[in-house]
Amino acid sequence: MTKTWHRPTLWLAAVMAVLALGTAIGLLVDDRVLQGSPLWLKPFKFSVSLAIYSVTLSWMLSLPHRGRRITTALATLVVGIMAVEIAFIVASTWHGAFTHFNQSEDALNNALQFAFGFVMVMFAANIVLALVFTFQRAVDRPTMWAVRTGTWLAIAGMGIAYLMIFQFDQGTMATDAAGRTVELSSGHSVGVPDGGPGMPITGWSTMGGDLRVPHFVGLHGLQVMVLLLFGLTALKLTDRAKLRLVFIAAASYAGFLALLTWQALRGEPLVHPGFTTLAVAAGIAVATAAATVRVVKTGKAVPLPDRRPALQR
Repeated sequence: MTKTWHRPTLWLAAVMAVLALGTAIGLLVDDRVLQGSPLWLKPFKFSVSLAIYSVTLSWMLSLPHRGRRITTALATLVVGIMAVEIAFIVASTWHGAFTHFNQSEDALNNALQFAFGFVMVMFAANIVLALVFTFQRAVDRPTMWAVRTGTWLAIAGMGIAYLMIFQFDQGTMATDAAGRTVELSSGHSVGVPDGGPGMPITGWSTMGGDLRVPHFVGLHGLQVMVLLLFGLTALKLTDRAKLRLVFIAAASYAGFLALLTWQALRGEPLVHPGFTTLAVAAGIAVATAAATVRVVKTGKAVPLPDRRPALQR
């Protein structure tokens, strides 16, 4: 079957690239601040993330697989939901309002929160896509397992976002960029209020735990596994060795994702890890390095001997 990239996801990626440029300009010319971060930072990060995700999903759907009609329909559904949500996020940002967890009763926010309700549909669609590719055998095993593990890592990252719902009780009041006092139902920080000191660009908390960290890392696990796959094609390794390296990378990535989630839930900042966090991270890193070295040493592809007569060489 001829490889065909999924066009709606490519179009969404192009639109998100343009939006990323537009929101980057907004960061430069609009000095309004929302919870200590530049107002246009959130839509900028969303547009960049969605552009990368859309290109990766389009490539994944180009792989030969059964059930193409189902995967095409699901991906198109995901594109529609993401397009509507990013449109509402940009509109709310323009008005200086909170996008997530906002309990205001104005018409724009009601529409935004209603649109966010379809996130569960998008989440379910991604799970179905992952299940479809989990049982495929149409391409080589390293490629298939990179897609399988990467897709499930991305779903884990999506699922981590739901932990933010339980971070604090309703009734927390905050001031938006337009000076309005609004009620927020949840937040992303653990152990500290949202809006405190944060890292450059990402805005991740430097004073407490931040669930945006594992959410981001997990969400882009698919891209990491695909890039790893592309990198392995340049190495002279057997397919069996490449497959083992894919497994090692997936296990290591899952381990670090679990560690980052645990760190955030304990209220520990990413940039100030404690001894326990460092010890676990070192253990994962050492085990990953040792397993990788062993596979590379034993999995080098040996060129077949040239059995032609000397005069024909």
